Amino acid sequence: MARLTYNDIDSRKKAFILELDNVLYPEKDYLYQIYYLFANLLEYTELTDAKQTTNVMIDTYIHKGADAVFDELVATLGVDEKYRPNLALLMDSGKVPLKLLLYQNMLTFLQEAVTDRKKLFIVTNGSPQQQLNKIKHMEWHGLEPYLVAYFADESTPKPEPDVLHLLMKEHNLERRDLLMIENSERDVLCAQTTGIDYLNVREFL
Repeated sequence: MARLTYNDIDSRKKAFILELDNVLYPEKDYLYQIYYLFANLLEYTELTDAKQTTNVMIDTYIHKGADAVFDELVATLGVDEKYRPNLALLMDSGKVPLKLLLYQNMLTFLQEAVTDRKKLFIVTNGSPQQQLNKIKHMEWHGLEPYLVAYFADESTPKPEPDVLHLLMKEHNLERRDLLMIENSERDVLCAQTTGIDYLNVREFL
């Protein structure tokens, strides 16, 4: 199946709404680096094996999801519960060693949209501090001035449409002006409730 490109999009659209994780970049690129930092913190304080800890965290993330990671460390490696806040703090504000790279096709899409004078909005769920930290660690290739970020948790998380109504009001946009690029049922529901068009990011990747 041919991938969609910017040229396939209705030229009447004035703005694009994008989730951050797994739409602009692979979320695991951030999480795995945080796991690495946390494992090294444990190795330093508890003399554990950082490589083993990292492997358990990544394996748990792949098979059970991010929410299960610390519980698995407690269960399999006997990590002390007192370190749970340390992981949460790293998740929100850790300085990752490597820049987060955008999916190449999404980078091209954003660059072409900017050249075409379209507006770009990142509308993301999750801890605002953590999402901002990811944005700070991304390699944007000079796109930063053209991006406006909305952290949905500061009002009501998606699929509630509040954040999109706010965005439209603040930027004087109509529903027909917008296209959301999504990767979840949550975003689909949000777009449908708001009455805006949407496409799944897999069509571009």
